Formats: sequence, structure tokens, C-alpha cells
Amino acid sequence: MKSFRLLFALLAGAATHVSAATHDFPMMPVPFTAVHFNDAFWAPRLETNRLASIPDAFKKCEDSGRMDNFARADAVLRGEKIANLKAPGYPFDDTDPYKVLEGASFTLAVQPDSKLDAYLDNLISLIASAQEPDGYLYTTRTINPAHPHDWSGTERWVNDPKLSHELYDAGHLFEAATAHYQATGKTNFLNVARREADLLCQTFGPGTNQLHLAPGHEIVEMGLAKLYRVTGEERYLKLAKYFIDVRGPGGEAYSQANLKPVDQTVAEGHAVRAGYLYSGMADVAALTGDQTYIRAIDAIWENCVGKKLYLTGGIGARPAGEAFGNDYELPNATAYCETCAAVANVYWNQRLFLLHADAKYIDVLERSLYNGLLSGVSLTGTKYFYPNPLESDGHYERSLWFGCACCPGNITRLLPSVPGYAYAQLHNTLFVNLFAGGTADVVLEGDHKVKVTQETQYPWDGDVKITLEPIKKTSFILAIRIPGWAQGNVVPSDLYRFADTNSDPVTLTLNGKNVPIQTDHGYVKIVRTWRVGDVLRLHLPMPVRRVVANELVKADTGRVALERGPIVFCAEGPDNPGGKVRNLTLADTAPLTASFDPNLLNGVETIKGRVLNADKVEQDFTAIPYYAWANRGRAEMAVWLHRQ
Repeated sequence: MKSFRLLFALLAGAATHVSAATHDFPMMPVPFTAVHFNDAFWAPRLETNRLASIPDAFKKCEDSGRMDNFARADAVLRGEKIANLKAPGYPFDDTDPYKVLEGASFTLAVQPDSKLDAYLDNLISLIASAQEPDGYLYTTRTINPAHPHDWSGTERWVNDPKLSHELYDAGHLFEAATAHYQATGKTNFLNVARREADLLCQTFGPGTNQLHLAPGHEIVEMGLAKLYRVTGEERYLKLAKYFIDVRGPGGEAYSQANLKPVDQTVAEGHAVRAGYLYSGMADVAALTGDQTYIRAIDAIWENCVGKKLYLTGGIGARPAGEAFGNDYELPNATAYCETCAAVANVYWNQRLFLLHADAKYIDVLERSLYNGLLSGVSLTGTKYFYPNPLESDGHYERSLWFGCACCPGNITRLLPSVPGYAYAQLHNTLFVNLFAGGTADVVLEGDHKVKVTQETQYPWDGDVKITLEPIKKTSFILAIRIPGWAQGNVVPSDLYRFADTNSDPVTLTLNGKNVPIQTDHGYVKIVRTWRVGDVLRLHLPMPVRRVVANELVKADTGRVALERGPIVFCAEGPDNPGGKVRNLTLADTAPLTASFDPNLLNGVETIKGRVLNADKVEQDFTAIPYYAWANRGRAEMAVWLHRQ
């Protein structure tokens, strides 16, 4: 079993090294380093992230002074008087280099790059130079201890529950350091992280001489869990659990501190903070076996997916507080759906899948990944959205960077790890979760090695060919996910439903013979002794589907949206007469056709038909994938159309 634990790869960053953990997730993802996409959809995006997004984000961190913050802190620690004592723009600016460094480490794990490797070592040296002798690393205070950022308290940590983000910075440091160690085997950054983690262990906890304080912006819990997996230092896991347990009651719902986490049942407050808390709770639950955490995050997930999830997989309805709204409060034009919240939603659903082995969590993960998350980055990889609304009057446009630049860095660190969401394993069961052309080298329990090859044009086509090549004849269970959308379920709740029917069935063959489509928690499971050259062919019908919302979602009353496969579509000005799309009306009986346009938006499927415009005049209509909107400048956009 211990050798099997070596396969435990990144949960969007968790290291693959064996720790002293006696518990962990029952499921384990196949490491993203063992999965290689060569398809036309994901592979180019991963290359764009590697060659454009990461270098550009590093340059933006340099140009905006984020790197210089570490140099200024270093100068102060060396006793120099510096001319610029001004605090950074935000107290969490340190996390932007951390996140991009994490993403860069992921790319190094799959594609060696000596120039990038050297750049990271230099950056790590710069970061290390800003660390105080006891391990404290927070440049805004080190630069000017008497007058740190206005959001920071006069003393260390005291303002963290609300604004200072000291523990948030530490969490991203831990995540980046474990990723760098996992990718390179070097301990230079890991040592920096451990020094600060040791300081936190001395400072916080139940002891009489320790601080009893909960992080305001969660993520340190996830980071500490990753450090524990890498190092086996049990005090890191204990501190992660303490930071969860010390929350509430009586605090702010904004930071999920109004109740004890184990007593929470609804998704509320700042959506990114919430997603990170729920992910951290899943990590600690897996590592400790604490079922009370699991019961809580299961209940919260049911509330979120049943009443607070956007069709795009986005979460966070309100710009005020970047927060969840009330049940069924899902406005379109003012939808916040922060890109960081989509990242957190992917993390959370992956962890729930690893706990429960249920495809419904991958259904939500896939929806968020293809729609709410990808919309956050331009096709060039160098422009971004912070919020991702579902309707625009034309004033939205992508930005090259932000003063609060949390979203670009989050994109750079998530995308390289996407292959790690494709497969997972539980004992002798191999789960196929995502569909993308490429290969995976899997080691099942008992050291049975299997190569898996997918050939598909997914998400534009629902035909998937899966070829298995075990090193020797091997008995195991292959579990192939049948997406909820292919079974007639938009999401795993009654929040949305298809308004039309589809008579084209899902089919699966093994070596040319039909396999019955009988699902167990969303999977068709095949038990057999597998041989080299066994071929499965999965057919997932992809007609254009009309979607309507639960009647309690007032913003979508009398409206309809369009999907095809996992992709949510929208109408955008450049593709429609007059550029006006917010008042288009689509009849239930209007024929709709889908076709692939290789010359549009790097190649996308489009949906075409006829609609009525605001003057009730019939006109041509075109819809494009939601993720691709705003790549041609400002324009009107709408996901939900008037329904007739």
C-alpha cells in the first residue's frame, strides 16, 4: 500500500511523496505528470499557459513592483535605509508571484526547461531574502513595521481575521513550495515554507501562550495539508485542523466564521474563501478520518449545487463581498462568478469525488472547467476576466492585469494540472473522468502497469476511443464516466433541466461488442482480464439542448439557454445582426444546427438558427461557446435568451 501511495499526485498541487499519513483520500488521482494530452482542445491551452501566460504574469509581477517588494524587505532586514517605505498595493501582493511560481513548477514537472528552472531559483532566493529570522514572511510589514499596509494590524496577525491576509499569504507560499519540490526535488523553496510553517505552529493553537485566531481568507489549511503530505510533520496537519476548528461561532458569515465549520450547512460569504475552506476541510477529513467535516461539506455542496450554482459552473452571485447570494439568487448581468471562485470550485469538487467516488462531482467540475473557468482567460493567454457575468451590455472587456491580481495567477497554476483530473484509481478500479485525446501511464494496485490512450475530438464530438495496453494480462475494473448531461441531467439537482428531449442513446462497445449502459454512481463499470489492444468506443450524443432554470430562479424566468455536450453557449454581438443580443427571443420550435468553424476563435462549434429581435423581426442567430466571449473586444453578450 505504501508504494501505491507514491502515486498520490497533486490535488491541484499536493505533492506525490510518501508522508507519515495513515489516512488519506480513498481515491487517488493519476498524477498529471503521467497523463499527456495531445488533443486539439486542451493541449494548445496548456502550451499557451506555459509559453504566454506564465512568462507574461511573471513580467507583470516584475513591472508592478511585486518582485521589488521582496528586495525592499531584504534591504530593511540587512539594515539599509530605503527611500521607498510605501506599502504594497494590497497586503496579498506577495501571493501573485507565489501562484505563478506554482504554475511554472507544474510545467517543469512535465516539460524540463533550464531557463525557467534558473529563473525560479533566482526568484526563490529573492523571496527567501525577505524572510525574517524567525520565519515570518510578509513584505508589507517587514518593509515598514511601524506603518504596514492599512489593512494590516499594528502587530503581527491581529488583523488577519478580516483584512491583513498574513495567513492567506502563508497558504499560497506553502502551496507553491510543495509544487516546486514535487517538480524539481529541490528543497530551497520548501525550506522557506517550513520555516514559516514552524513559526505558525509555535504561534497558533490551543496552548495558553498561543494565539486563538482563525484565518480571515482561507487557504493556509490546504497549504498545511500539502506540507504534511510532503514532510510527514504531524504538527502541520494538527495546525490545519486547528485553523478550521477555531472558526466560529459568532464571527462573520463573510469569512465563514458565523458557525463552527462542522455545523455549517449552506454556502455563504465570500465565494473564494468558502471554496478554499471546504477544500481544506476535505483535505483534513481525508487525512484524519474526521467524518463530521465530510457531513458538513456534503450538506454545503447540496445547497450550492441545488440553489446557488450558475449554469456555467460559476459560484458567487454578488459583487458586494464577492459572495454567494440567497438561495436561487442568480442574476445574470451582475453575476460575479469570480475566476478564482471557479478555481476553488474545481478544487472542492475534485476532493469530494476523491472522498465519495461519485461522478456527480466530476459533472460539476467539468461544467466549471469548460465554462466558468476557461472564460477567465483570453485565447491569447494574456488577458483576463475577474468577474464572469452571464450577460453584458457591452461594457465588459478583458484586462491585461489587475491591481488585485489574484485571478491571473490562479489560472496559471490550475491549467497545467488539468490532466491530473482525467483519471483516478481506487484499489484495482481505474476511473475515466474526463475525455481528452492523449495517453496515461497508470500503475494499479499490485504494481500492475497499464497504458491508456484516448482518441477523441471532445468537447466538440462525443465519440471517444479508449485503447488499453496492460504490460501483461491484468484483471481490474474500468469505470467510465457517463456525464450527467448525457443522461438527461443538466446538473445533479433540480436547479436546471433540459426543456427538450433526446432520443439518441449513449452507447459503449468493447472490441466491437455492446456493453450495457448500466451506471453505478455515474459510471459504467467493466470487470475483466484486460489484454493489449482492448478497445472501447463510447458514443455520447451531442445534440443542441435547450435548458431552463428552476422557477424559483427569478432572473431566468421565461428564458432559455443552450448547451451542447459540456459546453454552455452564448450569443455575442459580433456574430449577430446589429450586434444586439440581449433582447433576442428563441422559439421552442425553432430549428437549431451545430457546426464546427475552424476559423473562428481558434476553432469552435457554433449554433445557428432564427430568432426574433427586439422589434419582433425574424433574423439569423449564432451562438458561440461562453468561454470564448469578449475575445474580439467589447460587445453585448447573453447566455439566457427570451423564450417563446
